[in-house]
Amino acid sequence: MEIITKISDLRTKIKEWKKEGKTIGFVPTMGFLHEGHASLLKRCREENDIAITSNFVNPTQFGPNEDLEAYPRDFEKDCQLCKNIGIDVVFHPEPSEMYNNPYTYVNIDTLSSTLCGKSRPIHFKGVCTVVTKLFNIVTPDRAYFGEKDAQQLAIIKKMVKDLNFDIEIVGCPIIRENDGLAKSSRNTYLNSEERKAALCLSKAIMKGKEIISHATTPEIVLNEMTKIIENEPLAKIDYISMVGLDDMQPVKEINKDILVAMAVYIGKTRLIDNFIYKV
Repeated sequence: MEIITKISDLRTKIKEWKKEGKTIGFVPTMGFLHEGHASLLKRCREENDIAITSNFVNPTQFGPNEDLEAYPRDFEKDCQLCKNIGIDVVFHPEPSEMYNNPYTYVNIDTLSSTLCGKSRPIHFKGVCTVVTKLFNIVTPDRAYFGEKDAQQLAIIKKMVKDLNFDIEIVGCPIIRENDGLAKSSRNTYLNSEERKAALCLSKAIMKGKEIISHATTPEIVLNEMTKIIENEPLAKIDYISMVGLDDMQPVKEINKDILVAMAVYIGKTRLIDNFIYKV
């Protein structure tokens, strides 16, 4: 496994592999890898001749009062996980390698106006910008994203279509702890009491899955999920919403493919979770 920090060096390697006709798979990450990331990396390794991941905490997707500086990092551990899986390259650039001032941004309308995009207004502009840059650098045949960030996945798929990237976007299932909590790098922020409290998210998801098939309105599902979160004293709801899977806009009826998503603060830590319901 090779660690590459310069765009020019990575491009040189990729040109060599492309000349040999090798397929390239890519998993963009912000590091501090867990089993959710590992599932993406393993699938990337299985389905491509060359498997590349990026390990880059992207500053442009963090708001001014968010956790950029505190975001957990353990590059040595990340590299060991990647090595064990058989990843060929870890791309680990400095921010100065990826960005020059002023920036050129990539933005997307409509899909980014709800859910996390509403409460984090610059977030998806930063995500789209860095993913576009990484796609242009890596030029992968396939790129892998987790379904836990369902809105992000929908936005990336739309961006790839709209900007004519010749890349297959592969969504991979949510990986959960044994007790149901969705794997997240931010789980490490939780103390023992908060960790127990965080289970209200997965309990609400399970309840929503249980009742959605016979619910007559979205409000019935959302109200039951909200009750579970509100019964946890350490939890504060950012949003619990039901949107169309195709456009990320609120729905009035459960008559098409649906994303039910939530963001909840446990103490100071913001966690997300979701499930998809297909009619």
